[in-house]
Amino acid sequence: MADHVRQLVLTGQVREGEFIRIDRISELLNISITPVREGLLTLQAEGFVELIPRRGFMVRAFSAQDVADMYWVQGQIEGELTRRAADHFAASGVDELSAIQAELEEAGAKRDHQRVAELNFQFHHAIATVVPSSRMRWFLKTVSHMAPGQLFPQVTGWTNAAVNEHGDIIEALRVGDGEAAARAMTAHVVHAGVILASQFDQSTPAAPSSETTRRPH
Repeated sequence: MADHVRQLVLTGQVREGEFIRIDRISELLNISITPVREGLLTLQAEGFVELIPRRGFMVRAFSAQDVADMYWVQGQIEGELTRRAADHFAASGVDELSAIQAELEEAGAKRDHQRVAELNFQFHHAIATVVPSSRMRWFLKTVSHMAPGQLFPQVTGWTNAAVNEHGDIIEALRVGDGEAAARAMTAHVVHAGVILASQFDQSTPAAPSSETTRRPH
C-alpha cells in the first residue's frame, strides 16, 4: 500500500494538500483499513504525508529536486557497493551480469518495459549482494523503498538509460577497476533520478485539498 501511494507522489499524480482517504484506499486495493493506516504512518515517517488531526493524511510538499535528491543518495550507496564488488566478482559473475544485460537489451528492443524493470532489478541486485556488507545493503534497501523502481516502466526515457548505461559498469567490473565501476554506477542511478524528476516537473498539478481516489495501475 505504501508503495502505491509513494508512487503516486513521485510521479506527480497527487500533489501537496491532497488528502489520502483511508477507506477509499482500502477499497481500491482490496485490503483492510489497518494495513492502510500502517502504510500511511510509514509514509509520514518518510516525509511523504502528514497526519492532520480530524482530517486525515495530507500529502506534503514534494518537489522534483526532492526526487532527484533521493536518487542522488541511492547513487552514492550503490556506487560504493559497486566499488567494493570489484574485489569480489569472479569472471563467472561478470558473465552473469552480461547475460542479464543481453536479455535486458532484447526486452528493450521489444519495448517490454516491465521486463526491462525486472531485469534491471536483477542486475543491480547481483552487484549489491556480492559485497559482504549487510549494513550497506540495509541502507540501500531503505532508500530504495523511498524511491521504488517499479514506477520506472511508466517513465519516458528510463528504458533507454537501463539499456545503454550498464555496459560501462560491466566492463569496469570485468577488469577489476572498482573506481570506474563506482563512477559508472553512481552516474547511472543519479541519471535515473534526473529522468524521473523531469517527469515530475511535467506532471499536471492537482487541485489542492482534494481527495485521492486513483485506482492502482
